[in-house]
Amino acid sequence: MRALHTAASGMLAQEMNVEVISNNIANMRTTGFKRQRAEFQDMLYQSLRRTGAESSDAGTVLPTGVQIGSGVRLAATARIMTQGPIEMTEKEYDVAVQGEGYFVIDMPDGRTAYTRDGSFELDPNGRLVTAEGYAVSPAITLPPDAHGISISAEGVVQALVGNDNNPQDFGQITLARFVNKSGLDPIGNNLFLESDSSGPPQIGNPGQEGYGSLLQNHLEAANVNAVSEISDLIAAQRAYEMNSRVVRAADEMLSATANLRS
Repeated sequence: MRALHTAASGMLAQEMNVEVISNNIANMRTTGFKRQRAEFQDMLYQSLRRTGAESSDAGTVLPTGVQIGSGVRLAATARIMTQGPIEMTEKEYDVAVQGEGYFVIDMPDGRTAYTRDGSFELDPNGRLVTAEGYAVSPAITLPPDAHGISISAEGVVQALVGNDNNPQDFGQITLARFVNKSGLDPIGNNLFLESDSSGPPQIGNPGQEGYGSLLQNHLEAANVNAVSEISDLIAAQRAYEMNSRVVRAADEMLSATANLRS
């Protein structure tokens, strides 16, 4: 019976939907995390009577046909790239992007990655790096006696050195933009890679037209709304239950047919 397979596809789709929601909830406190949304498509239809087919020798046509669907499938897990809340941390190397743009990160294997996570640190060589030790690009290196670090809204990194009262420039933080930022390829550790879908990066300085500004001593939180995720979870659970009832109903109908006596 077709209904068994159709309802089973609905159960599988809602199971995947719950997996997406659970990942969003698990990352509610992940810096710079962007939530995902499961998107579905209906599957192929079997046309028992095709719409527009002739219904008589006089040339009349069917205004509507008879089509039986075969279920649903997961089409995509779209990533929602909206701005997350900005939270104060009071840590001098923490930087949040207000608006468009991603920090550019040099990976150890030579690839270039991109992130909204601005929780930076200094490595033993004084370079500005991510929590995993990956260097910010272009490289920014501070001397051991640097203090009073400041990062302007335009991304200029300054610091006092020794007893000098005049701040010195130590680099410029740049941002990358993408035509389709939802098409970036996530690789974990709050990092994304360029993909054919995202298009090539467009590099610019913070504060330029089309680029966001930076805010030192702050971080961007995840754009996950707990209330929305819980309501989506309840809806997915109810849809799963309804599909399971269809499976039971189809099974009972098949059982009744099998028990028929001639």
